[in-house]
Amino acid sequence: MARMGLLLLLLCAGLGTPAGATPVWCFTRLEEDAGGGACAELLSEEHVPLADCCLNPAYGYKLRPQGHCHTCRKGAWGPWGPWTDCSVTCGEGTQRRGRSRSPIGDEDPRDWELRACDLPCCPVPGGWTQWSPWGSCSVTCGAGTQGRSRACADPAPRCGGGCGPGEAEERRGCQGGTPKCPVGGSWGPWGPWGSCSGSCRGSKQSPGRSRSRLCDSPPPSLEPPGAACAGAGTETRPCPGLRPCPEDGAWGAWSEATPCTVTCGLGVVTLRRACDAPPPRHGGRGCHGNSTRRALCGPHGTCPEVQQWGPWGAWTPLRAARPWGAMSCQEMVGRQRRTRQCVGLRPGAPPCPIEDGISTIQLRACYNIHHCLLPGMSDWSPWGLCTPPCGASPTRKRFRECQPIYPPYPPTVTPLGSPTPVNVTFWGSPRPRCPPLDGQHLRVEEGRPCLHVRPCPAPHED
Repeated sequence: MARMGLLLLLLCAGLGTPAGATPVWCFTRLEEDAGGGACAELLSEEHVPLADCCLNPAYGYKLRPQGHCHTCRKGAWGPWGPWTDCSVTCGEGTQRRGRSRSPIGDEDPRDWELRACDLPCCPVPGGWTQWSPWGSCSVTCGAGTQGRSRACADPAPRCGGGCGPGEAEERRGCQGGTPKCPVGGSWGPWGPWGSCSGSCRGSKQSPGRSRSRLCDSPPPSLEPPGAACAGAGTETRPCPGLRPCPEDGAWGAWSEATPCTVTCGLGVVTLRRACDAPPPRHGGRGCHGNSTRRALCGPHGTCPEVQQWGPWGAWTPLRAARPWGAMSCQEMVGRQRRTRQCVGLRPGAPPCPIEDGISTIQLRACYNIHHCLLPGMSDWSPWGLCTPPCGASPTRKRFRECQPIYPPYPPTVTPLGSPTPVNVTFWGSPRPRCPPLDGQHLRVEEGRPCLHVRPCPAPHED
């Protein structure tokens, strides 16, 4: 029978969970302070096998959430646990704490420490004194209350003791000197808000609405007379949610006149004003009228003649750049010249300004095509205006003229001794040759009536 029991014990041990597979709460840090050691920084909210947790000997573990904190170091003691509560609630008792380590042979894997603890003295109850005389009634009219008291001081309690059952104060009903008291009035609830006194809010008006209440909850007594309700029976407040009222703009004052625009003859000065007294706001109308005003200034005496360039004179006859050979109707470059005068130049005054590098003399290079026979081409011009514009049966015309085709001479040449090329233009009136059109060689004209013409407005309608 003993052998059968031993066999069952061995079978049960074999079926149990291996030590390394025991599920534990694994912690990455062990700490110990004055209040007792603890496992800190939980590795995971889930259980892990003990063998996996202790792969790092610096880790610790718990078999239960509130159990001892064990170290993973083989044979090393874990941190001390916290001290237990004192074994008594008053006076002298003891406290215990423990630590544990991995089992080594048959040794107890637990270690304990015991210390004394001293709490304040145990409570000693006290006793009530005699009741004091009843106090005066709390009212001078109608029903009220009066009270009396006693103290927990016969004897006084010690170490937090009490005085047993009973209260330190006691109250009872009493009657004032006058049977009936005056009743003061109280306000009833506010009534609904009335309609708004306006539809918009502006800088000069702030529409409001009012509500009222009655002094009837309760009304003041007549005999004996009660006090009236304190405060006002009517309340007025600005209306919520109103849009701003449109505000029209108004002109501000005219500014000072600007300086006169001239120093001789007649000129003008300008005065300005702004629509800002006040400006239009919230859709209000702007100011009516002009923001500027002009006035004459002067006269300041006779003005001198204006200094300016006069018109250009005619181009001089074309002169060959080389002294030999005819240059008409050939790819030969000649030169022309024209002049102008500075009109109104006064003694001591600066000359007219140079424009684009040109002063009183202008030179140009030309090809001479005057009276040269050139091939031509023609095309219709755009239609002209209808004439007469206000008469009967207006017509419009267009033309087809023979225009010369200019020879493909170079548009620029570089003069001898100069690195800069100059433009070359054509000079003269060539004689183009085009095929005959309607029996005409140079110009063909075509006319058409203008349709759906409205009459011109009368003088008084203009």
